[in-house]
Amino acid sequence: RMEKRLASDREKARRTGPTSAERRGAMIEKIGRRFSDPNSEAVSKLRARLFRAGYYSKSAPYVFVGLRFIALIVPQIVLLIAWPFIGDYLPKNGLLFASGGLAVLSFVAPSFVLDKKVSKREDQYREGFPDMMDLMVACVEAGLSLDGAVQRVSDELVQRYPNLADHLKIMNLETRAGRARTEAWKNFADRLGLDEARALATMLRQSEELGTSVGETLRVFATDMREKRMLYAEEKALALPAKLVVPLILFVFPSLLTVLMLPAVVRMMDVMASTS
Repeated sequence: RMEKRLASDREKARRTGPTSAERRGAMIEKIGRRFSDPNSEAVSKLRARLFRAGYYSKSAPYVFVGLRFIALIVPQIVLLIAWPFIGDYLPKNGLLFASGGLAVLSFVAPSFVLDKKVSKREDQYREGFPDMMDLMVACVEAGLSLDGAVQRVSDELVQRYPNLADHLKIMNLETRAGRARTEAWKNFADRLGLDEARALATMLRQSEELGTSVGETLRVFATDMREKRMLYAEEKALALPAKLVVPLILFVFPSLLTVLMLPAVVRMMDVMASTS
């Protein structure tokens, strides 16, 4: 019976082994670890960028480095394989220029994609921050503590702003683990990368040091956030006419000019034909 159970366990382990995607991820991580130092400052900065982009895994920096290395090598191999077929259509030094261009593009593209993802996340955080502050003020004035308000707000924001809710939950776990509240709020602001979050962390630290009311502090800050949202909306609205100038010149104006001038051109052609 023991042998049958061991054989059954081995069969289950074989069936539930790592998938092909997991094996590829492990291979990419192994490549990234080979070309990076875990204790270097560059890896720490890269981990912070990836965290702001939504990649919370400890192995995320090594996977990124591995992907960048693969993106750098694979296009060069493809270029060498395809060169006998396309070399006749390119100049004499075309291989060198094509290899250099692919190398630069492959090295810059992963960082560019990561920056775009970070920027998109920051826009989402900036959009949801005023709503978070309004809910925080309502919870604190209803009698909840600041930590309880954070937990309640994170539960309420899951549907509308799930990424912001995740950061609130992480901050709540930090405070439960024994980290100081001011340090937890500072880490929260660093993860979001918003000036508004840093200002909130500073205000809460000053409120705790000076002994002022947390509810009043949050109310003043929430009012300021609503005003900033209105100013941002007005800024976007005022910038719209300037942004419409180029499409109007390139697309609308030629069509309008053609419609207005075509009858006159046809009439002139008829007059010239009749006089000749």
